[in-house]
Amino acid sequence: MALLTWSHACAIGVQAMDDQHGILMDTMNELHAALVRGCTQKQLDEQMSRLVEFSRLHFLCEEQLLERYDFPGLEEHRKAHQELLRQIEETVEKVRQGLGVDSPALLTFLRTWYSEHIEDLDQEYGPWLNARGVF
Repeated sequence: MALLTWSHACAIGVQAMDDQHGILMDTMNELHAALVRGCTQKQLDEQMSRLVEFSRLHFLCEEQLLERYDFPGLEEHRKAHQELLRQIEETVEKVRQGLGVDSPALLTFLRTWYSEHIEDLDQEYGPWLNARGVF
């Protein structure tokens, strides 16, 4: 069973961002599968690192796109990205220090973040960009 499943609510109408959201979802689902299988500390670290690196890349791409088209909610969006990265990086650091991770809490956090960020916050910029010819 996957942590996240793609639905129409995930689509924002900008293909490049929708593709990246799909990759982000896959990355979270891979982390979920690893935790369910009972992965090793090293495997968990690798999965978490992959999630952090792709999140950074995606957030940078998204912010650059929003900046290029003068999206009025850019600063709020950027702050949300920074907070998410801070939370994920804290978790990664705990894993690296061998402090363990509360798997159910981590998965709940990721599921909640994904749905709130992509299905709510990101929906605000889809129509804005579409109105400027970005699909």
